[in-house]
Parts: sequence; structure tokens; C-alpha cells
Amino acid sequence: MPMRPFPLSLFALPTGLLTCALTAAQEAPRETVMPVENVRYDYAQVLSVRPVYQTLRTTSMEKVCDPREPAKSATLARVMNAVRDRLNPAKEGEGENCRMEPVVKEYRRTIAYDVDYMYRGSKFRTRMDSDPGNRLRIRISITPHPVE
Repeated sequence: MPMRPFPLSLFALPTGLLTCALTAAQEAPRETVMPVENVRYDYAQVLSVRPVYQTLRTTSMEKVCDPREPAKSATLARVMNAVRDRLNPAKEGEGENCRMEPVVKEYRRTIAYDVDYMYRGSKFRTRMDSDPGNRLRIRISITPHPVE
């Protein structure tokens, strides 16, 4: 079988097309490889737990009345008032100096806990939504730092 020469058109690619193909091959984005995360769980010793409070203030209007007369003692005043009310029932507030006054009440509620704990000789602090008790379950994750 005689050898036939290759057509000249195959070897005669335009120079610009060949340059584009080589440039595209060189500038192709590198595939980023993410290292696998090594995860394990362990327990840390809790050193201290401090509650974090939120203070709420409410204001309401309440009726405040001054007594009809100064009381000698609380028990005597109650007896005298009970007898007076039975003998002479008065309308509410009659004979008393009553007025509406704003009364401020404060409520404290726990919103979080600041937890200090130690793991392998190092101290750490975190804020948690509940009290962890004497020991705290922690997640340990190790990944290599990429070389630049």
C-alpha cells in the first residue's frame, strides 16, 4: 500500500487559532481541592457559669389611697376599719385621699449564660443558651492550613 502524503491544509492551521488554543489551555482555572475536615468530640471541664440577665421595666397606673387616720398598729387598724365598715358602710374612696399614680415594676429574666471552660490546659469562654453543668461537650475540628 503506497503512503499518501497528508494534506497540506491540516498542517496549515492559522497561527491565531493555535495561539488561542494554547492560551486557553494555560489560563484554565485550577480546580480547588478542599481538604477533608477531621472532626471529633470531647469533653471540657467547666470552670464557671454566670447568668446573663435582661431587665424589663413595666409601668402601670394604680390607685393609691392615703389612710383615713394614722394607725396605731396594723392589727388594731384592721379591726377598727372592719367595725367602722360594718356600722357605717361608705362608698369606696370616701373619706380617703385617693389618686392614680404610675407604678414601675422591674423583672429580671435569664437570657444566656457566660461559660468559662478548660480544655487541655487552655481556657476558653463562650455564651450559651443553657447552663451546661460541670462538663461541656465540645466539637474539635482540624484542617490543614493551605500553603501559599
